[in-house]
Amino acid sequence: MGKNSVMNIHPTAIVQPGATLGEGVEVGPFSYIGENVSLGDGCRIHHHATIDGYTTLGKNCEVFPQALVGLQPQDLKFRGERTELIIGDGNTIRELVTIHPGTENGGGITRIGNGNLLLVGVHVAHDCHIGNHCIIANYVQFAGHVHVEDHVNMGGHSAVHHFVTIGKHAFIGGMTRVASDAPPFMVVVAARGTRSEIRMVNGVGLQRCGYTNEDIAELKTAFMKLYSRKARMDASPIRDRVMALLEKPDLNDNVAYLCQFLMRSFDHGRHGRYLESLRPDPVHRKTWKPEKDFELTVNVVGEGKVDRVNSAEVGTDYETCRLTAFPAPGWRFAEWNGCLSGAGNPQNVVLDGNKDVTAIFTNGPSLS
Repeated sequence: MGKNSVMNIHPTAIVQPGATLGEGVEVGPFSYIGENVSLGDGCRIHHHATIDGYTTLGKNCEVFPQALVGLQPQDLKFRGERTELIIGDGNTIRELVTIHPGTENGGGITRIGNGNLLLVGVHVAHDCHIGNHCIIANYVQFAGHVHVEDHVNMGGHSAVHHFVTIGKHAFIGGMTRVASDAPPFMVVVAARGTRSEIRMVNGVGLQRCGYTNEDIAELKTAFMKLYSRKARMDASPIRDRVMALLEKPDLNDNVAYLCQFLMRSFDHGRHGRYLESLRPDPVHRKTWKPEKDFELTVNVVGEGKVDRVNSAEVGTDYETCRLTAFPAPGWRFAEWNGCLSGAGNPQNVVLDGNKDVTAIFTNGPSLS
């Protein structure tokens, strides 16, 4: 323990030799503080809380009963190496919260910034980085390697896939499955099944954080060009719509940040997760992207569009592109020509070489 500190340690609490406690620290009944734990000035640890491992809490943090902070990560690759959990100042960690340290494979540190509120049952897995002033509601589950930027608000029972990045000032609705990077400034909510969708700009949250009406209006205009129904019905892919915004002169700084966030995921991400490109494990590095990149040229005859989704599953040698033809009103999809044939829709193309395909649309109602 620190010397010359004014502390209030309940006699039933266990504070191991080697732990460092700052001025004014309170440790309640039946709590456990491990030998490698450091508690900053003014921290309050309620009864029946556990803090262990190489864990550092900053000043004025409050940890409620049954919270388990700093215990061994749930990762089969973890072999007992020294890794850390670093928590900043002014954080509130409510009942039943679990927070695990990092792993050697993920950089060795789980980090939580300042002024965050983690409500009942939140789980923060190994190697997560959470920014400042985030509100994480009851039973939100973060898988490993998740990055959360500042001022994010997470609704209860939402779950975040590993290697996802959640942009600053995003609002994630309750019970939403977040499987790909969530853009900053936006509201992301559960849709049908396991899908989630970007619903609107987080205007209320931005107002509360002091953003001007002009900034919010610029973000709403960008939302309409990127995510509105009219924009989605356009034949151009979202990447092209983002590029068009970036080419505008005097682009609003927040809109530029949004576009750069999206382009990072488009250019480097796998399954829409930028952090997947930074995975250090050698097996993943070898297989996450094909050794050769081939091009698929898609042509359209008549009125309609073709959506394409690329994937490269672990253990495969080539990317696969799934093509879906959508006829314009008053037209119907007839057939594929080129590297595909027939009227099957959608169809997959294996990119084991440069390929060319044509979707043919003809006048008349759909045959389906």
